[in-house]
Amino acid sequence: MSFGDPNNPYGAPQGGQQPNYGYPQQQPQGQPGYGYPAAPPVQQPYGAAPTTMPGTVNTARVLLWVIVGFQVIGTALFALSAATIDKAKDDPAFEGLADYPTGVLWGLMVLALVWGVGAAFLAAKFASGGNGLRVTALVFGILTAILALYPFTVFGIVHLVFGILIAVFVGNSKGAAWFQRPRY
Repeated sequence: MSFGDPNNPYGAPQGGQQPNYGYPQQQPQGQPGYGYPAAPPVQQPYGAAPTTMPGTVNTARVLLWVIVGFQVIGTALFALSAATIDKAKDDPAFEGLADYPTGVLWGLMVLALVWGVGAAFLAAKFASGGNGLRVTALVFGILTAILALYPFTVFGIVHLVFGILIAVFVGNSKGAAWFQRPRY
């Protein structure tokens, strides 16, 4: 009888190896064994707290910093206008300009300054703030959008869009997850 056919299941083992009868065969590495399958890799559960600031929340923070820049420009323009009108009251060539009330301009300057400081405070606290900061930023965005409707200038349109985007980005589920995350 010849054992020359390598595909013969009843033939002698190839390579001079003898089977170890009575002992369990070792499984080659990389093949699963018998029993339960390997557990899947551990993943974050759905709705787990984010470890980095989501992109939409970071965008809202950047928009707040842009509003701070606009408020600084607005504060300077209101102050310059009020000072120019105050100085023009003494010059007879600008009598028509002297009729404008400068108290309103000084009040708008203070309002622009306070609004800019509020936006800077909110933007600075985004990394460590809680749900109260989220609600405050949401209200700030809504009020910015509402106040931007009245003058409806170029800066008014920009403030309107920025206010809406801030409210949406902070109010969505990613914003809620970021501001309600546990802090250890």
